Amino acid sequence: MTQRPQAVSLILSRLFCDVSPLIVGIVVISAVLDAQNGSVHRHHTAPPANAEASPTAVSVLKIPDVTLLDQHGKKVRFYTDLIKGKVVAINTIFTTCTTICPLMGANFYKLRKILENDVTGKVRLISISIDPVVDTPERLEQWSKNFGPVEPGWTLLTGSKEDVDSLLKALQVFTSEKQDHAPVVLIGDSSGNWSRASALLPPSHLAELIHSRLGLMASHTLPGL
Repeated sequence: MTQRPQAVSLILSRLFCDVSPLIVGIVVISAVLDAQNGSVHRHHTAPPANAEASPTAVSVLKIPDVTLLDQHGKKVRFYTDLIKGKVVAINTIFTTCTTICPLMGANFYKLRKILENDVTGKVRLISISIDPVVDTPERLEQWSKNFGPVEPGWTLLTGSKEDVDSLLKALQVFTSEKQDHAPVVLIGDSSGNWSRASALLPPSHLAELIHSRLGLMASHTLPGL
């Protein structure tokens, strides 16, 4: 009677020895792939839900009137055509991003719907590509279609790398590596008063911030408009 348990133990021992190298190999490969993916997107991930939940003031920004291209390939002057006389919300994206950029795009689309009565002239949403060499107007237009109609009120921008980089630096959102850029939205107007918040806040919260800015504009407390 003692031979049967011994035989079973021997079979299990041999089976484990045959299978364990395969298991170890799978674990190692999985770890390597995870590490590689982590290095590619090491900073380009969504922050905690409470990150930058409350907007913070940004020192006076000097907005350059640089000429860029919108998603239709039309030349636009950044300050004159998009900022002057309006309340704007600006984020930065790139079309090959698979982490936070699609979330920011979906957020802006929902925000545009909430602000539908305002975006006809008072409010503009702006997404600037931080990868302008890759992101042609055609790519930006195709990317925006993943979320739905972006017009009126939402403009996507690209241009020469030199012009885009100078604009991002003026807006204080420049990063040398595109994977390091943060999900930030700038909300402000041509008076030079700007605030910075998480671009991943609920669209309703972002709409409240914009409506607050519109209220200040209507009360004529914002100089330079």
